[in-house]
Parts: sequence; structure tokens; C-alpha cells
Amino acid sequence: MNMEEKKSIFKKIHNDGFTWHDSIFTIFLLFLFVFIVTQIIESNALGAVVRAFPGIVDDGFWSLFVMYAATIVTWICFGGYCLITKYNRFILKASGTQEKGNTIKMLLLGLLIGFGENAFGILAAVIHGDIHLTFEGCSVLGLIVMFIAVFVQSSSEEFVCRGFLYQRLRKGYRSPWVAIIGNAVIFMSLHLFNPGISLVPILHLVAIALFYSLFVYYFDSIWLPMAAHAAWNFTQNIIFGLPNSGIVSTFSIWKLEAARGDISFIYDPFFGVEGSAFLLITTVIGMVIVIVLGEKKKRKAIEA
Repeated sequence: MNMEEKKSIFKKIHNDGFTWHDSIFTIFLLFLFVFIVTQIIESNALGAVVRAFPGIVDDGFWSLFVMYAATIVTWICFGGYCLITKYNRFILKASGTQEKGNTIKMLLLGLLIGFGENAFGILAAVIHGDIHLTFEGCSVLGLIVMFIAVFVQSSSEEFVCRGFLYQRLRKGYRSPWVAIIGNAVIFMSLHLFNPGISLVPILHLVAIALFYSLFVYYFDSIWLPMAAHAAWNFTQNIIFGLPNSGIVSTFSIWKLEAARGDISFIYDPFFGVEGSAFLLITTVIGMVIVIVLGEKKKRKAIEA
């Protein structure tokens, strides 16, 4: 292969203006560096809060609130990095109102999708006899406060994966699938050490990341997956008290009174409803629907 052929292949893979900043290797190294810094700061912040208010450890509501709210450090670190590095400021623009798909309509649609899919899986698990729930109750104010904390956590993950990683990879590579698959693999990797992880949860983590990435690709909206992710976590963890990616909730409206001990097609007692083959299939169906609608939207835009 001569030099001209190599240059031709390079141009087919990379976007115009590609530099070393845009290589997958560089992007993943930068991500890893900022992520490690984030984890160190967040861990120390949590430790400081516990030392200042030791009673939090024994309070289900506030211990869960602090765990979720502490992820604002992720927003500060990754958002701050994008702000101080001119090369990455476009990521902040893609996450704000300047992006045409970031609207209240998309935000509400995301909440509906996240709540709907998760609640559908939980309803199926109840009907199938995998779990039994009892109503505990909660104050409206408590729910609002907790939802804000959950939204901070969920949207921070979306900003890191569907924002920082996705946008950086899209900037460097012509095929959108480099960004879509690349950030999905990293998203899954962030959950590899969660309690109860196994093959089906791993596959579903990749699938849900692809699902949310397709929202960004076809509808130019990171707000949609931010809202869907928050509604998903809030529904599973706070409303119904089920394990959220293997992490057991210390506060919820409903309590998990009983669950079958083995993994079924509809429920995973170790990882939660999201670890089931049932919701994996549901998510894949959702991906197909988004692709069909997205391609239709693209054709209309071209014809117009």
C-alpha cells in the first residue's frame, strides 16, 4: 500500500481537520485522567460529609441523597475541563439550549420513556411473581428533593458518555458508529464492578447506552437521554425500592418485601429488573424504533 492509498483510507475514516486531539487513544486517555480526578475528589467529599454529619450513615433518605448529590463533582470536573479547554467548549454548547433538540418537549419525552420502560419491567416482574412490593409512603417534598439528586447523578453520567465521549469521537471520525459504540463500551465499563454484574446486565448496559446514543445522533438532544436515565433510576430505586445496577436503595416509596432467589427471564434479584433478558429485549426493540423514526426524519430533512 503506497502513501496515497494510506492517505485516502485515513480521510475516509477521519473528519477534515483531524488532529492528534481527536484520536480514540487520546480521547480515552483524557477521559480516564479526568474520571480518576473526579473519583478522588468525590470520594474525599463524601468522606468529609460523613465526618461532619456521622448520623447520615444511619439515615436511609439522607445517605442515599448524599450519594446521588455527590456526583455533582462529575459535572464540575468534566464541565470545568470543557470550559477551560477551548478545543472542548463545543461539548458544552451541544449540551445546552443552543442545540436544537435540547427542548422541554424532549426532556418530558425522556422522562416518559425512562419511567415507562422501567415501570413496564417492574410490572411484568410483579405479575410473574418474581417480586412482591409493599407501600411505605413518602412526603412530596422528599420526593422532589430526591429526584433533583437523582437527576444530578444520571445527567452527569450522560454528560460524560453521551456528551464528552460521544461528541469528541463524532468530531474526529466520519462514521457515527465510532462515537455510538465507543461511548457505549465505556458506559458499560463504568458499571463492571457493580454488585451482581453478569452477562445479561453487561449486554443490557451496552444496549441502553446504544439506545441513548441514538437519541443524540438522530434527534440532536442529550436532554432526552438525561431525562430518560434519571426517570429510569428514580423509578427503579426511589419509587419501587429495587436494586439499581446492583446497588440497593436505602429509601423508597415502595419496599421490596420478597423476591425469588434465582434469576428469571424477567427479573435479576442481584442486579435488579434492568439485569433481565426481558428488559434487554425491550431496549433492543426501542433501539429499532428510534432507528426507523430517525432515518425517516433524515429522509424528510433531505427532501425538504
